[in-house]
Amino acid sequence: MERRLFLGSVAGALVTTACGGGDGDSAPVTPAEPELPVDPDPFRQSTKLAMRRAARYMDQSVSSSGAYVWSYLASNRNKCWGEMEATASMVWMQPTGTPSVGHALIDAYHATKDETFYKAAERTALVMVEAQHPSGGWNYIYDLAGEASLKRWYETVGANGWRLEEFQHYYGNATFDDATTAVSAQFMLRMYLEKKDARFKTAVDKAIAFILDAQFKSGVAAGGWPQRFPRAYNATRAMPAPNWPPTGPGWEQLVAGNLNGDYICQGPGGVPGQPGYTGIFSGMEDGDYTNFVTFNDDVMGENIKFLMLASFGLGDMDLKAPAVAAMDCMYNIMYEYDGDTAKASNPNATTTPQAGWGLQHLSADTVDAYGVLRKAGLPAAARSYEPRGLSPSVSITNATQLFHYFRLTGDRKYLSKLGKVFDWIDTCALRNNQRSRTAERPDGDPESILTGTHARVVELESNRPRFPHRYGSNIWNGAYFIDHDWRRTPGHYGASQNASTAAPRATLARMLALSNAEIAAMVASSPLNVQGERALPTYFTVNGEVDFQHLWANAVKGTATRTQAQTQALIDSLGEKNYWGEDQTTFTNAYTQNGPSTPYLGKEYMSTHVGDPYDTSPFGSNQMPAKEPYISNPPKVEQVINSSTFVGNLGNLVSFITPVAGVTDPAYEA
Repeated sequence: MERRLFLGSVAGALVTTACGGGDGDSAPVTPAEPELPVDPDPFRQSTKLAMRRAARYMDQSVSSSGAYVWSYLASNRNKCWGEMEATASMVWMQPTGTPSVGHALIDAYHATKDETFYKAAERTALVMVEAQHPSGGWNYIYDLAGEASLKRWYETVGANGWRLEEFQHYYGNATFDDATTAVSAQFMLRMYLEKKDARFKTAVDKAIAFILDAQFKSGVAAGGWPQRFPRAYNATRAMPAPNWPPTGPGWEQLVAGNLNGDYICQGPGGVPGQPGYTGIFSGMEDGDYTNFVTFNDDVMGENIKFLMLASFGLGDMDLKAPAVAAMDCMYNIMYEYDGDTAKASNPNATTTPQAGWGLQHLSADTVDAYGVLRKAGLPAAARSYEPRGLSPSVSITNATQLFHYFRLTGDRKYLSKLGKVFDWIDTCALRNNQRSRTAERPDGDPESILTGTHARVVELESNRPRFPHRYGSNIWNGAYFIDHDWRRTPGHYGASQNASTAAPRATLARMLALSNAEIAAMVASSPLNVQGERALPTYFTVNGEVDFQHLWANAVKGTATRTQAQTQALIDSLGEKNYWGEDQTTFTNAYTQNGPSTPYLGKEYMSTHVGDPYDTSPFGSNQMPAKEPYISNPPKVEQVINSSTFVGNLGNLVSFITPVAGVTDPAYEA
């Protein structure tokens, strides 16, 4: 659920092809090239030709019928990866896969007027129409070979990705996670608006209906969105914890009464009636998280942004009210604890007030894993390594969103609680001796890998950091658990993050000082006040993604600054091969069978990105266990073609041939 950077009915059946655009040994069909508009500048013309070559190669030789994964082995494009290793028939809807490449192709079309790019984007859009869930959203993955093939992947490769719990279960629905549906819906909106092709209007309408249908309608959750929709009532409510708890030398901290970081454990599993506060917990504290109000990966901000784009792109003013309802949800659901220990449910509660948000919040009253009824709106746990609590980093992100919502509406209520949030964040920074030891931090802990200023999750009412850990070597003999020990946290999950309040405090002070007249002028240019249709930003992947500041009436999303020398270097690296290759940096163990379930008491896999050779989770060359077979037989580094590199490089070439100066609407800068 880590947000990836966003650079990085069909008329006739789609052709099922393997990763790499080919059908078996047959060569891909290469349609005739449209005529390239002539540029009077020879170097710009050669740049446009290079862009065309790169796009045609990606479309005709790399893609599967116009759709993409994240990465392909250059020497064998049937070997390919999304967030995990993919089969030859799979494509990735999750950025930086199919919709990200589609956006880049439209950007290139806008810059060159070369129909080559539009035709490639059209093929991409047609696959996305096919991949769209009947409810209107998109799943992370689509399998051109059909649902049975996709289920087999989930049951084999997905089920053995120890750290990728979202891929261990097939629910048959769609997701907002990682902006999968939001970015896909943006792309379909652009495709429809480009030439008003009715094939894409249906997909846009379905996407809008999906986002509106998924929005919670009542209670404190009203206006928010779940992680996945439609709700899967068979969703996982608890992760198994085989061989729990590990015992023996090196695991003494899991014995009741022994020192666990700064705090005394009272035994695995917590204490009934005291939900998760007094000991170590292994599992999912609040059960199925896919139906909780989700803030992780900025789900709410991404959906509001799409509703804004669709409202003025289509001239549909009815989409503004759901966007405002979402803004109100973020404000209403914020957690507050006033420091009154007499009213606290945590036996370790302190008098330190708290205010902020968790990664997700309960959308309804819920009985948790301890048998305790918890009220709707409270911060909730998610995956087995994502404990319940407040998140300083998410709270900074949400505060930034509330700044946007104030600019959009002029409503001062969105600012009214943020001082409390920043005050709380400043009370819970990690100590130096909880963070990793470095030359700049000689008093750091040599067993800690934490580099951020704050724990990712802070316990409710006690203000203590909570950290995930894992034992075992794979998903079949090990699991994750939560405690207060900052040592040996998982390397794949940022158990600490930076959460500085200095800049947000300055922004808040500036906004609070605005006069009524200044606020009225700011709101006058807000996209919420647009009446009728208005053009979308020209570029979506060039020089970063589209954000709220680009939606103001007088705003212009600018390109990056690129020199002729930089552009020539990109053209040279494209070469005659017509793709940008680079050394592979991410690797996976091939699925062979489920891993062994026998207990493993070593600690070699606690902080690595991958477990034993049965774990199919991706890892980098510096993220491997110090254990065989990784030591003597490390993965071979080969050349790969990355979709994110194509998107980024194409955007840099666009920046050179059609430079645009960015303009921030003065009203937005208020």
